[in-house]
Amino acid sequence: MLREQARPAVIRESRRAPWLAVSVVCFGAFMGQLDASIVTITFPAMEHTFRVSVAEVQWVSLVYLLGLIAPAGRLGDAAGRKLVYTYGFAVFTVASAACGLAPSLGVLVGLRVIQAAGAAMLQSNSVALVTTSAPKDRMRFALGVQAGAQSVGLALGPTLGGLLTSTVGWRAVYWVNVPVGVAALVAGRYLLPRTRQFSPREKFDWPGTLLLVAWTSALLLVLSAASGLHLPAWLTALLAAIGVAGGIAFVRREIRTRHPLIPVWLLRSAPVAWALIGAACGYLTLFGPLMLIPQLLGHGPGGEARTGLLLSALPIGFGVAALFGDAVLPKAWGDRPRGFTGAALTCTVMCAAIFIPVTQTTVVAELALAGLGLGIFVPANNTVIMRTTADSSASLLGGLVNMARGIGTTLGISLMALALHLGNPDKSGHGYAESAQAQPAFIVLAVVSAVAAAIALASRARGQTERFREADPSGAHR
Repeated sequence: MLREQARPAVIRESRRAPWLAVSVVCFGAFMGQLDASIVTITFPAMEHTFRVSVAEVQWVSLVYLLGLIAPAGRLGDAAGRKLVYTYGFAVFTVASAACGLAPSLGVLVGLRVIQAAGAAMLQSNSVALVTTSAPKDRMRFALGVQAGAQSVGLALGPTLGGLLTSTVGWRAVYWVNVPVGVAALVAGRYLLPRTRQFSPREKFDWPGTLLLVAWTSALLLVLSAASGLHLPAWLTALLAAIGVAGGIAFVRREIRTRHPLIPVWLLRSAPVAWALIGAACGYLTLFGPLMLIPQLLGHGPGGEARTGLLLSALPIGFGVAALFGDAVLPKAWGDRPRGFTGAALTCTVMCAAIFIPVTQTTVVAELALAGLGLGIFVPANNTVIMRTTADSSASLLGGLVNMARGIGTTLGISLMALALHLGNPDKSGHGYAESAQAQPAFIVLAVVSAVAAAIALASRARGQTERFREADPSGAHR
């Protein structure tokens, strides 16, 4: 139960073994992004069912994205990536079934916390499983395949979510994870390799974990209050103080403790730190429209199904670029020009959306082009990060990549809700926004994608593993 099982010899000795392992990881990538994108399309329906504002409903996504990604990554390095990954499937699948039965918004949010823990176990080990399974010279291609699986989940999510919400009801969007999860459990048992390189078992940083959850949750609640969530002024001020103080205390602990939750020694490398910020910017720009567009175009009979089809243009563009970017872009281009080109294209689209009204006619082209840009930027940026560490720390750095993704996605949802609230004259938080009210949201997306482009342009292909080993004060990774 607590030990990784070996693959059958016929699988282990096959020349296709690395790609079979990558295919299993794609199950997790598919499920995680399917769930993240399928839920946003149900926001209007849940607002109607529970009689609440978007500032309240958004917490169905926020708590999911606040999962324990960094702790799960460290656990995978020490206990075994295959073990943590397969148990993550089990937790995620059971919690998904329970979410579909939630009787109230509060219960649903609580169950999403459990589902988030399973998703964290999947996501924080997925990049590490890819980079330790695939041949080194095909790493970028393998990461592109994983990104393609994410894009399939993202693309199918809005369409499937809209169809289910319009016909069966929003609860059904959680049940679609169950059959995929069962199949992935079986595939993981027989196709994933056992972990060959373990990091030393270290004392787990529970105080750091509690501080991380406390200060991020407090600041997100403050953002929600600014977006229309009804909280007393004194409570909002108290949460803001807790968020700031907790953030400072968290940073101080991570710097001083011998076994930090987040590996400060990795973040001392400027290229890695900036690339992680770039990852957060990329996923903020990716998920922002998935929350924004349903609020603009999801009204009327069959609105969810129609909007879901329109939204699929974004992840489809992402997947096409992630899978075929290597074949189309000049082979001499490294990660730096690829990342800049992708982020610059997305920035151009978001700038145009500020001035061109978002309609059913214009939105498909805008989303598809933005997706193409992000599909070029994200794999190139992730490759820069993952090429800077030894295999024994791959899950740890992969956990940071996925933490950056979680931060970006969470901020994408929160900032879109805030921007819509600021652009809504009556500040009610109910109903649907007009295109003109979405201009602040597109300004935010344009600025964030411009930051991603600047980071890609300034990045350098450096950062050797030895540099990180020397920087690790604990000596655990030497």
